[in-house]
Amino acid sequence: RDEQPLAIMVPAWLEYDVIAPMIENMVSTLDYQNYVVFVGTYINDQRTIDEVERMRRRYKQLYRVEVPHDGPTCKADCLNWVIQAIFLYEKTHVMQFAGTILHDSEDVLHPLELRLFNYLLPRKDMIQLPVVSLERNWYEWVAGTYMDEFAEWHGKDLVVRESMTDTVPSAGVGTCFSRRALMVLAEENQNQPFNTESLTEDYDVGARLAKYGMQAIFVRFPVQFRVLRKSWFRKPYESMLEMPLCVREFFPDTFRTAFRQKARWTLGIGLQGWEQMGWSGSLANRYLLFRDRKGVVTSFVSIIAYLILVQLLALIVLRASGLWNTSFPTPFESDGLIKYLLIANGLALIWRMVHRFYFTTVLYGWQHGLLSLPRMVVGNFVNFMAAARAWRMFLVGKLLNRKLAWDKTMHDFPSTDLVAIAPRRLGSVLLSWQAINDEKLQTALAEQQTRQLPLGRILLSHGWLDDETLAEAIAFQNDLPRVFDIAGKRSAEPVLADEFCLRWRAVPLALNPQGRREIAVASPLNDEGLQQISEQLGAEPVQMIARESEIVTQLRLLHVVEGQPLPAAAPLLGDLLIEQGLLDRDVFSKA
Repeated sequence: RDEQPLAIMVPAWLEYDVIAPMIENMVSTLDYQNYVVFVGTYINDQRTIDEVERMRRRYKQLYRVEVPHDGPTCKADCLNWVIQAIFLYEKTHVMQFAGTILHDSEDVLHPLELRLFNYLLPRKDMIQLPVVSLERNWYEWVAGTYMDEFAEWHGKDLVVRESMTDTVPSAGVGTCFSRRALMVLAEENQNQPFNTESLTEDYDVGARLAKYGMQAIFVRFPVQFRVLRKSWFRKPYESMLEMPLCVREFFPDTFRTAFRQKARWTLGIGLQGWEQMGWSGSLANRYLLFRDRKGVVTSFVSIIAYLILVQLLALIVLRASGLWNTSFPTPFESDGLIKYLLIANGLALIWRMVHRFYFTTVLYGWQHGLLSLPRMVVGNFVNFMAAARAWRMFLVGKLLNRKLAWDKTMHDFPSTDLVAIAPRRLGSVLLSWQAINDEKLQTALAEQQTRQLPLGRILLSHGWLDDETLAEAIAFQNDLPRVFDIAGKRSAEPVLADEFCLRWRAVPLALNPQGRREIAVASPLNDEGLQQISEQLGAEPVQMIARESEIVTQLRLLHVVEGQPLPAAAPLLGDLLIEQGLLDRDVFSKA
C-alpha cells in the first residue's frame, strides 16, 4: 500500500542527554519515508533546544515546536502545542496527516512500525503497540521489575481488557491516532486533545474515543528482533527473538527514580482518573477501573503484610531460642475460617507467580523468569513508596490549590550494541535522512562503478549533497564524533609528516583532555592508514569527522610560508588525477 503521510510527536523536557540518539536511531531504523517528526521543547530548556536544533540541521523531516512559556508544565500541555504545530504544518503544506504517533524521547522503534500503522489507517482510530523494557542485567532488580510488569501487562492484561470492553487505554508511547480521532479530541476541549488536568494525559483517551464510537485496537503483530541476550553463564550474545512488534525502552534503574515515576502513574490513573472519570461504563469496564485504582490502597496492605510476616518469623525464632516464652493462638487452627482464607490466598499467589514467570520467560528467557519471582517483592516496595508519594502530591495539591507539574524522570537511551542495530551503508543513511532520493543514489552508485571515488564525493560533485550533511552522515554511520573549525584546533607542532597528511587526508589536532592525539578526517581511516599514522604518533589517535572542504583547505596550507597569500581553492592534484582516471587510488595511497 502507498505510504500515507504520518506525523510523529515527541514531547521533551530536560531530554538533552537522550533526544539526539533517539532521533538518530529512529530515522536510521524506520523503513518508511513519508513522515515528519515534531519535537516539543520549552523556552527555558536551552540544552534540549540545542540538541534538537543540531538534529534539525541534519534531518529535513524534523521540526522543533517551541512551547511559548517556561517549563515544566505537564506533558499534555507540551503535546497540545505540538498538535497545534501539526495542524499549522498541514495548513501551510496543503495536506493532511493520516495518523499522528506519540513517542517519548527514550523509545526504541521497530523498522516496520510506521508500515503497520499505515496498513491499519484510517480503518482504526487509535492503535496501541505493546511496550516492553529492554533487557537488563540480572543484578538490576529495580529495573527488572519493569521488565516483569510490562511483559505481563502488555502480554496478557491489555489483551483481556480489549476483549472485555472494546476499549484500549493509551500507553503514552507507541500510540497512533487517526486524523478523525485527533480532530474529535481537539474539538471536545477547545483545540486541546490532551487533558492538562491529569499527569497521565494518555490514560483517558481510549475512554473518550470510545464515547464517540471510535475504533481502538491493541496490536500484537509478530516480528523478529535482533537482541543482545544476557546470560548467567556466558558473555552477552546476539540473538533473533520473535515477539510482537513493540516499542522498547529503558525504565528507571534506581529505587528513587522508579517510585517517583510510578507515583505519577498512580496519581494520574488511580486518583485523578477516579476524580475525573468516575465509575462510568459497563460492569466489565467498572471492574477494570477498579483493578486500575485499587493500588492506591493495596500497595499499603502489602507492606503491612510484610511487617506482620517479619514479626511472626521473629517470634518463632525467639521462641525456638528460648528468649521468648509467651505463646499466642495459632491462626492455623483446624476449623478456623482464616485457615481456608490463607490457603485460598496462597493458591492465588502461586497462580500469579506462574503468570509472572511465564510472560517474563517468553520475552527474556528462563533466568529472568526465575528472577521475576523475588522481584515481585521489590516491586511491592516500589509501589508502596509510589502510592505514598501519590497521596501526598494529591492531597497537598487539593489543600493548597496547587496545579501539579511534570515530575521529570531522567532517562537513558541504549547504546547501539544493546539494541543490536545492523550496520548501514552511507547511501542507506542518506536515504533515511531524506537528504537524497533513490534516483540520485542509483545514478551515483552507477558512476562509482566507473570512477574510483567515494560515494559522498560523487554526490558533492553533482551538487546533490552539501558537505556538512555528508560529514554528519559519515560520523553517524561510523559512530565517530564531529569536529568543527579545525583551523583553530590544529596542532601547533608538526607531529605528523606532510606525506602522511596528504596520503591519508588527515589533519592532526591538539591533544584531548585525556592526553590522546585527535586527528580530523573526512572519512574513517582504513586499517593501513590507521596503523601508519599510529606508528608516527606513537599511539592510536582519536578520529574526528570534519567537512571535506575543511580538510582540503588545511592540506593545501601544508607548504605555505608565513606571509605568503593563500593558494587558490582548487582540488588537490591527487584527487584530480584519480577523478580523471589517470591514477589508481591504491597506487596513490602506497606512493
